[in-house]
Amino acid sequence: MLNLNSSDENSNTNSLQDPVSLNVGGEIYTTTLDTLTRCRDSMLGAMFTGQIPALRDSRGNVFIDRDGKVFRYILNYLRSSSLDLPDGFSELALLRREVDFFQIRPLLEELYRYEAAVPLSLKGGPLGAMIMVNVESKVRILHFNLRHGPENYELRTCLVGAFTVDLFCTWRAFMALLCEHFSYKTSKGLTSPHPCNPRQNRLKLEWVPRPEELPQEQYDKQRYQGLTVCNAEVTQSDDIMNAHREITDMQGFVEELLKVSLAEGFKVDMVMPDPVEILNCTSLRLIKC
Repeated sequence: MLNLNSSDENSNTNSLQDPVSLNVGGEIYTTTLDTLTRCRDSMLGAMFTGQIPALRDSRGNVFIDRDGKVFRYILNYLRSSSLDLPDGFSELALLRREVDFFQIRPLLEELYRYEAAVPLSLKGGPLGAMIMVNVESKVRILHFNLRHGPENYELRTCLVGAFTVDLFCTWRAFMALLCEHFSYKTSKGLTSPHPCNPRQNRLKLEWVPRPEELPQEQYDKQRYQGLTVCNAEVTQSDDIMNAHREITDMQGFVEELLKVSLAEGFKVDMVMPDPVEILNCTSLRLIKC
């Protein structure tokens, strides 16, 4: 049973002595008044300097009806003036909401700095986020003139594979991660793909791997571009072009997409036309769990 202390400021402050026992959403903490009033202009500061009446549970603990699991990180910050979160901490949104409620401004600013420094690949992302992928592969016949010398040309033909991916994702941070993970390989070097529209969550990838029988000059003349991914096995001493592995078929792209998405907590929800042949799919849907 909860009892409301007298709203009289003197009686409220006199009833609080070290150590202070807190019941925060069912979690019990023991701390000091000095810690709780470290930020006096916060909600906690007002509560434990008598400006706001305190509630008590049936055991005499000061009761705060907020989330108790993340409150420990708030207490740790007030004790040490340092934000200490475990690796892979996945409750940033909840912690930020609680800190905002208590109006602990220095900690709120620290959280914003922390979030800005967290790589996209480590951010939890919203549960239920969806990825829809439609892929298309075509084989085209390319005719080109191979120059052997002045006024000496030979007409040649080769087959080129043209690949197109239309991807929709409700989680924009994951879209940004994909744009960092994949790169276009052009005659001018590597460039990053971009969403179709900054206001939309759609990404379209189009690439044509260069066949061995097609000279680089002719490949560039057609304005073709390849698609690459960062090769983690290459050492930092290698040049940037060699540090990327080229994707030469659609199976390679789907495999790479699955690696990235599954690592971010997505699960395969639908595969067409044959769920058994996922690398040969034409449509794929993934849901973040």
